[in-house]
Amino acid sequence: FTSVKLSSLKHHLKAHSDEKRHVCHLCTKAFRTATLLHNHVNAHTGNKPHKCSECDTAFVTRGELSRHRRYKHTLEKPFKCTICEYSSVEASKMRRHVRSHTGERPYPCHLCSYASKDAYKLKRHMLTHTGEKRYECYVCQARFTQSGTMKIHMLQKHGENVPKHQCPHCSTFLSRKSDLGVHLRNLHSYMEEAVKCRDCEAAFHERYAFLQHRKTHRNEKKFRCAQCSCTCNQ
Repeated sequence: FTSVKLSSLKHHLKAHSDEKRHVCHLCTKAFRTATLLHNHVNAHTGNKPHKCSECDTAFVTRGELSRHRRYKHTLEKPFKCTICEYSSVEASKMRRHVRSHTGERPYPCHLCSYASKDAYKLKRHMLTHTGEKRYECYVCQARFTQSGTMKIHMLQKHGENVPKHQCPHCSTFLSRKSDLGVHLRNLHSYMEEAVKCRDCEAAFHERYAFLQHRKTHRNEKKFRCAQCSCTCNQ
């Protein structure tokens, strides 16, 4: 990376730093830059400041808007492979494509000999070692390692008339788009006045985060004996 501006170089160097000083007040996730934090908070609140000039769609980040315009309006594919005729809308897809020519697999598994061309496939592979099943069917609570497997299960076991609108911030599914809007306003919208937990000092500007936090106090034995290790609910 080279730049004629010192400020641009300093901004670029942050990409190589592990320091994450910008913390989200809704979920405590941290980011390297204020811009990344701002985009993250917009995802929480549903604020989409970047509006398309050719349709009614709006986006959280400027990058999402650029991708939308290329996919839906200009059909431009500015990233072109120098080895074959492949071209892409996104730089990340071009980088993955080039690896099909070079054979490069920069994402190795530290538990076996597997290596992947992209980070997502490595993350999916790691589930074969951990056995973690992160995706839960909201109808019967069956759990799966991959989202695609869960979707197939829902269609095969629960029919096609299942709720199709998933909340982008939690695992809730709703039948109607209007219900999703109500859900987003009630649980994921930013609240000016923070809700405080009655059992600790935590405070939240999002109702969903507050409700998730309350679960941590279930069956919590808050009363501890000063003479021994006994703890009680009451």
